[in-house]
Amino acid sequence: MEQTNIRDVPIPASRVGLGTWAMGGYQWGGADDDASVRTIHAALDLGINLIDTAPAYGFGHSEEVVGRAIAERGQRERVVLATKGGLERRGNALFRNGTRKQLLEEVELSLVRLRTDYIDLYQVHWPDPQTPYEETAQALLDLQRQGKIRAIGVSNYSIDAMQRFRAVAPIASAQPPLNLFERQAEGDILPWCRDNGVATLTYGALCRGLLSGAIDETTEFKGDDLRKTDPKFQSPRFAQYLDAVRGLDRFARGRYARGVLALAVRWVLDHPGVSVALWGARRPEELTPINEVMGWSLDDEARAHIDAVLTGAVRDPVGPEFMAPPERPPAARSAA
Repeated sequence: MEQTNIRDVPIPASRVGLGTWAMGGYQWGGADDDASVRTIHAALDLGINLIDTAPAYGFGHSEEVVGRAIAERGQRERVVLATKGGLERRGNALFRNGTRKQLLEEVELSLVRLRTDYIDLYQVHWPDPQTPYEETAQALLDLQRQGKIRAIGVSNYSIDAMQRFRAVAPIASAQPPLNLFERQAEGDILPWCRDNGVATLTYGALCRGLLSGAIDETTEFKGDDLRKTDPKFQSPRFAQYLDAVRGLDRFARGRYARGVLALAVRWVLDHPGVSVALWGARRPEELTPINEVMGWSLDDEARAHIDAVLTGAVRDPVGPEFMAPPERPPAARSAA
């Protein structure tokens, strides 16, 4: 397993991190907690020691599962435990809330659910335009000084927001979306982070499973699965993205004797400025291809071919904007 260093995290982190959004169940058609725990244990066996979670994933359920898995496994000191804060629950909806009060309350709940007395990397899940970034930064800096969190990170932040934030508190990491289909970060966030010594934990390497190679026209998304409303999974775009996946898979097998999943994750890892690629899974067998990702790199010719496949197949591309939570409504704003 390739490793990297994250500021203020005392142990090296694996360059592939386990994303646990689906383990929360909500928006993913439910989850099997026992299978999730086995998946976390399998990841640790494979050398994946960075586990990324958040209260927003199943309204705390993902954190509970992660906490259980680490407690049962032991060796907490060998795990880079990353979670987030800054989203306020109202009913079954989440709203951005980066106030000091919200973050101080959230971190205490996360510590309990995760069964730990410190969090290795605590990240602001989404920027809150209604709260000064300096207030959010000061809250996390105070938590760091108290020893409740070790490193401070941000997620989905713009460069301007990060510059304001780090005028108050050090930013160890940023977490933007990045995959073969969602590439905005490669033009701005990644170069800025590379130039400023900020590690990146890029999320969505498999684009909600689309780049796993396991999804086709017959795949059914059940219950509250967010892919039922994801624009990439709706006609006519869905057919275009599936054509791209098939073309990438043919190329990966012909050139590297690997599947599209390995190609997709390697593409992320090879990007200058990328520290960690987050790989979402909730069953142990979904991690089986991890060995196909390690020990090789893409050359310029391969990258050019990949770009040609994408340009030829995806005529109506769309980003991940649909996932962004809204700002707090007026009633909530006055209460904060």
